[in-house]
Order: sequence, then structure tokens, then C-alpha cells
Amino acid sequence: MTPGLPAALYVPDRDGFLATDLTIGPWDPGLQHAGPVAALLAREAERGTGIPDGQTVRLAFDILAPVPVGPVRVAARQLRPGRRIELLEAVLTAGGSERPLVRLTAWRMRSSAVEGTPEAPVALPGPEESRPETAAFFTTDVAYHRALDWRFAHGSFNAPGPAAAWTRPLCALVEGEPMSPLQHLLVMTDAASGISAVLDWRRATFANVDLTVALVRPPAGDWLGVDAVTTIGSSGAGQCFADLHDATGRIGRSAQALFVAPR
Repeated sequence: MTPGLPAALYVPDRDGFLATDLTIGPWDPGLQHAGPVAALLAREAERGTGIPDGQTVRLAFDILAPVPVGPVRVAARQLRPGRRIELLEAVLTAGGSERPLVRLTAWRMRSSAVEGTPEAPVALPGPEESRPETAAFFTTDVAYHRALDWRFAHGSFNAPGPAAAWTRPLCALVEGEPMSPLQHLLVMTDAASGISAVLDWRRATFANVDLTVALVRPPAGDWLGVDAVTTIGSSGAGQCFADLHDATGRIGRSAQALFVAPR
């Protein structure tokens, strides 16, 4: 926890949660960044699992509408129950409405010991060799960028082009609970298109409408890494792809579809 900042992204509030200022995104101070939302939905899905010792291997988030900073509710259900493989759905609503704002579908599998593919070393400088940096484009000082300790192996928050960064949590996801490595991964990964932006934040919108994360194994440790590249097409759409790492190797990949328009 950082002195002077909220201790968590969300505070339990009756049958839901109250988003703190650490969830504020870059586009509007009244709207949440999708990273904390994604982590909160994954937490809810894993709480509803029928495979308690399993692993979440694919998470697909559809961002159906912006999420306001304020009270939210999450709910999960099993779409495809199973003892070895299951599919779960979690949805987030806000402001007393039943309209889903963000939806997650998550595949989970039973964990078992198998002979895996040898892991190549992470081809990035480690967090100790990487450069601390704070994003300059947020309109408020207390916002999403303060929730994680950012260390850039290459690229920058504040300059265009591909970028790779390591992060570690500076707060909890939910007050009173430690942030799990998977929750941390999701808080971080939705920023892939932000750290690798190729357009000027002041002149263009390039918000993602989805986030898909595919994992070959669960993340582990305090430091997680994202190595991202954004490409913008000529017809108003973009894509961001990122490799995801922990300290011991590559753990998966993410993809985001971007809506691109002048501001």
C-alpha cells in the first residue's frame, strides 16, 4: 500500500463493491479503466468454480459499455459444468441497473502434472534493470496508473511505439484480500494497448472493446511482464497483441480490438 492512496481498487459495499479512485481510466475521470474490472470479474468467476484446484486458461472480456467510477455488482454462473473442464460466465453491472456493462467467459481446466514444453528464458531485462515511469496522460493524479509499480524494459508510457514493462501491485484488488497473481495479470494486461500506443492520446481515441488472455500456465510471483505492440489499420480499427511473462518465463498472450477515431 502506498501512503496517501486508497488501499484497494474496490471496497466491499453491501452486495457489491465501491470502486475507488485507483480505478479511474485515462479517457474520462468518471469512468473506470478496464483492467481492474477484468480482475474483479475473474475473481468472481473463480469463486464460482466447480474445479477448486484447477487453472483458468482463457479469459475473454467483452466491454459492452463504459463502467462508471462508483458502485458495481458482479455475478457468475457455470455455462458448462465439468469435473475436468468448465466454462464460466461473469457479468458486471453498475448503478442499480441490470444491464451488463462487461461480460467475461472463462475456460478452466483441472491441473495435472504433465511433461511440458521447455520454457525459454524471458527475453527482457528484469524489473531491477528496468526503468520506473509514471504515465503523464491521466487527468487526475490518483488513478489506475498508481495501482501498480511500473518498470519499463523498453518503450514508454509517454512516447509512441511498442513497449515492454514489468509491474507489481501497490494495492489490493478488494480491500482486505491480497491480490492474486491472476488478478494482478489482468489489472496490468488491459494496459497493453496504452503502453504501446501509436496515436496521440489528446487527438485520438483508441479504446479497446474487448480483451482476450490465453494462458499456458498460471502466473506466479510478485513481478509480471507485458511486451506489447499496437497496429492501427486505415479503416478505424486497431489490434494490440502482447506476450505475457512472469520471472521464470512466458505464460501466455493477450489480444485487444481497438476502436479508433479522432477526439
